[in-house]
Amino acid sequence: MIQIVNFIFWLVAVPFCMGQIPVYFMPGKRNETGNQRNPGVVLLAGYLLMWSVFELIAVPAVILIQYDNFLFVLRWFTVTAILLSAAGVLLWYLREKRRREEVRPILLSDLQTRKTGLEVKIEWLLFLALVGFQLYMAVTRASFDGDDAYYVVQSLMAQQNGGMYKNLPYTGRSSPLDVRHALAVFPMWAAFVAVKADLHATIVSHVVMPLVLIPLAYLVYYEIAKVLFPSRKENIPIFMIIMGMFQMFGNVSIYTNETFFLMRTWQGKAVAGSFVIPMLFLLLLWLYAGEKKGEGQSAGIWIMLVCLNMTAGVCSSIAVFLLAILLAAAAFCLMIVERDIRIPAKLGLTCIPNVFYVLLYLLIK
Repeated sequence: MIQIVNFIFWLVAVPFCMGQIPVYFMPGKRNETGNQRNPGVVLLAGYLLMWSVFELIAVPAVILIQYDNFLFVLRWFTVTAILLSAAGVLLWYLREKRRREEVRPILLSDLQTRKTGLEVKIEWLLFLALVGFQLYMAVTRASFDGDDAYYVVQSLMAQQNGGMYKNLPYTGRSSPLDVRHALAVFPMWAAFVAVKADLHATIVSHVVMPLVLIPLAYLVYYEIAKVLFPSRKENIPIFMIIMGMFQMFGNVSIYTNETFFLMRTWQGKAVAGSFVIPMLFLLLLWLYAGEKKGEGQSAGIWIMLVCLNMTAGVCSSIAVFLLAILLAAAAFCLMIVERDIRIPAKLGLTCIPNVFYVLLYLLIK
């Protein structure tokens, strides 16, 4: 029972509280795409901030600390996460206090609730059944591949020995720093969760991570659907069902994103393809929608975009390059559509963490 409580605390409560920090700087009023301060967005923002902070602590520890570097990360990330969670709760309290003090007329639209038709309810039930089936299969029919012998064992060795990337997982012998994998510290985050829950890292990777990361990815798709169908909410469950079917029947190759999504969920590159890249499209849609309606661009969305670039480094080294290329392509297209030459510069500034990541990679290499 205590393990379940620990999982809820570190995988739900802590990121939710940390997510209040970026969301504090996002628009709180409801628009045609919905309220961007809803609990789902708060959780997404919290995971981005949490993984970014973990990278800032773990990567220097991997490079600079010779012995027991995971114990250093365990200690300092725990303190930092608790402090940021407390700061998020404080910002939430201040925002709610200010909102209550504001005198706002009660609109008729605030009192009316949209009735959901029977067809829409059935569609949502079908989607939930699809997700439930995927979670059941991911947990009870866990797939093992060659990468597990590296990534999961790295998490296990960090949990048991207190060191990160000091031994070769295949033999257990000491080895020089593997830069290609050492800078992508997602397995170390899994080890952190395993230590906090007092559970074997292999169980955390193959059982707990799919239960967390798969719904988190669908949460991103749900927010994207709200932007794509602002005035036709009944299309959202259909969109989600289609996405669920794509994930179930996309195993046409061992290299497809759908294969990684359900069969290698606990690996950083699976998170990069299933969460990081869709999250980039969501943030760009938010930025474009706010600019198009004349509401301006929210500082909170820019904060999340910076954190997303840092999260790419946590997941995979190649994801850093992919995200930078996607941002460059998006900046070029938006510059032409919006006729604003400042867009590439603004989006380019969010890639500063990617530049530091690449320079560090080349320096160590």
